[in-house]
Amino acid sequence: MDIRRADQRYRGGDPAAGIETRHAFSFGSHYDPDNLRFGAVLACNEETLAPGAGFEEHAHSHTEIVTWVVRGELTHRDSTGHESVVRHGDVQRLSSAGGVRHVERNHGPEPLTFLQMWLAPRRPGGEPSYEVVRGIADATPYAVPEAGATLHVRRPAAGERTAVPDGAYTYLHVVRGEVRLDAEHLGAGDAARVTGAEGLEAEAVTDAELLIWEMA
Repeated sequence: MDIRRADQRYRGGDPAAGIETRHAFSFGSHYDPDNLRFGAVLACNEETLAPGAGFEEHAHSHTEIVTWVVRGELTHRDSTGHESVVRHGDVQRLSSAGGVRHVERNHGPEPLTFLQMWLAPRRPGGEPSYEVVRGIADATPYAVPEAGATLHVRRPAAGERTAVPDGAYTYLHVVRGEVRLDAEHLGAGDAARVTGAEGLEAEAVTDAELLIWEMA
């Protein structure tokens, strides 16, 4: 089990443009040869956009991009004609495949914070696709078969235990609240990278929200 704390994340973005980013893995100009990926996960970026701020049209390819809004509303538009507003509780996925361009902005009156997780597909190429699952429930895993991964959203109340899926690679990110995982205490923004997870449980110290990637 490898614990990575919120304050260990690399700070990026463009604060002058209202964009603040914390990277969990090597990204852009920040290169750490010992922190390139974990299982299928290539990136886990915590993005905070001021009202009116955003990312102008840019390209992606050969990446599964999954987004979880922590607070605020994310406006998305892509080159395949999809437009949507994504809110807390929704799972957004953009399969960039052979290539797609998109725009992400905060058109709301309050700051927007979201997690964007990039996963490596098993096979490159193909046609891009897009979907939003509204109000995903705790008991409804979200599969990304292109990357051999499944996302579990867990919202344990204080004192409750929740099972961590067994798997070759398991990536657990604390969105909010505090949990105990084995002997480790994790707070908001902390993450655990577990290899060969078996029989693990997370105990909520406070009401919490967790994103857990189960990977083959």
